[in-house]
Amino acid sequence: MEEYKILAINPGSTSTKIAVFRNNKNIFLKNIKHSAEDIAKFKTIADQFSFRKEIILDELKQAGIDVNKISAVVGRGGLLKPIESGVYEVNEAMKNDLRNSIMGEHASNLGALIADDIARSLPSARAFIADPVVVDEMEEVARISGHPKFKRISIFHALNQKAIARLHAKSIDKKYEDLNLIIAHLGGGISVGAHKKGRVIDVNNALDGEGPFSPERAGTVPAGQLAKLCFSGEVTYDEVKKMLTGKGGLVAHAGTNDAYEIELKARSGDAKAKLLQDAMAYNIAKYIGSMAAVLKGEVDAIILTGGIAHNPDLVEYIKSMVGFIAPVAVYPGEDEMQALALNGLMVLKGEVMPKEYK
Repeated sequence: MEEYKILAINPGSTSTKIAVFRNNKNIFLKNIKHSAEDIAKFKTIADQFSFRKEIILDELKQAGIDVNKISAVVGRGGLLKPIESGVYEVNEAMKNDLRNSIMGEHASNLGALIADDIARSLPSARAFIADPVVVDEMEEVARISGHPKFKRISIFHALNQKAIARLHAKSIDKKYEDLNLIIAHLGGGISVGAHKKGRVIDVNNALDGEGPFSPERAGTVPAGQLAKLCFSGEVTYDEVKKMLTGKGGLVAHAGTNDAYEIELKARSGDAKAKLLQDAMAYNIAKYIGSMAAVLKGEVDAIILTGGIAHNPDLVEYIKSMVGFIAPVAVYPGEDEMQALALNGLMVLKGEVMPKEYK
C-alpha cells in the first residue's frame, strides 16, 4: 500500500493542535498552548498567521519530522460562506474570504491559510480543509424563523459529527448515507444535528446562541427578556454578545467553563451544581427530542460525543429522557485531528474528489 504522510492543523483560540499521520496512523501529536499575553500582541486573528506558522514548523523540526515527505496539509475549516460537507482544496477564493473574515473572526480561519502556505513550500504537497463549521445542508423549511429579519443558520461541529457518524455506521456494518441519526456534540459549545441519509437537514447554531446551554454559551434564552435587557442601558452590544457566547452557560451560573468541575461538585452533594448539570442534560435531551420530530420518528440511533460525554451521570440523564426514541450510542471525546487527516487521505487515495470553494 502506498504510504502518505499528512499534516493536520487545528488552530483554536488559545492553542494550535498539530498532528502527523502515516496513512491512518498517528505518528506525532502536539497541542501548542498560547498564552493570553502572546495572543494579546495581535490586533486581529489574521495578524497571528506568521506567529502560529513558525511555531508549527519549529515543533515539527524539533520532533524530527521531515516536512518534505508530507503529501497533504489539512487545516481546520474556518468561517466561510455556507458550503456542503466534504473536502475542499484551498484556493484563492477561500483564502480571500478567510483573510477578510467575511463571516466573522475565529482562530479556525487560520487553518486553511497556514495549510496552504506550508504546502506551497513543499515539493509535492496539496492543501485542503474538511467539513468546516459552516457546513450547510439544512432543508429550506428549517431556515425559516418567526420573522423574516431572522434566518436560522447552520454553524455546528460538522467535522466531529460527520466523523463520528461514519465511525458508528462502520461499527454496525452500514453506510452513513443509509442511516438516520441524531448526533449531539457536547463540548464548550453544544450542537444537536438531525442526519438524514448523510445530510444534516437541521441543526442548532452552536456558535451564536441557539439550542441547549453549554459550558460557555447561553443557548436559546427568553426572547422578550433579552430584548428588554438590550434596551435597558445596562449593557453594551459587546457585553450582550459575551453573555450569549463566551460568558454564558456554566460560566454565568457557576463562574467556570469546566464541566468536569461541575460534575465532581454534583457528585459530592453540591445541590446547585447538580441542578445545573441536570438542567444542561435536560436541555440537550429536549433538543434531541425536537430532532426526532424533524426525522419523523425514523431514527436509527442517537449518538452522544464530545468531551462532556465522558460524564456518566449526564449521559444517563439524557438516556432516561430519549432512550424511547432510539438506541443511544456514546463516543466520548473527539478526534478532530484524525478526522482531518482521514479526509485528506481519502483524497490522496482517490476515494473522494475534492470540491471547489466559490
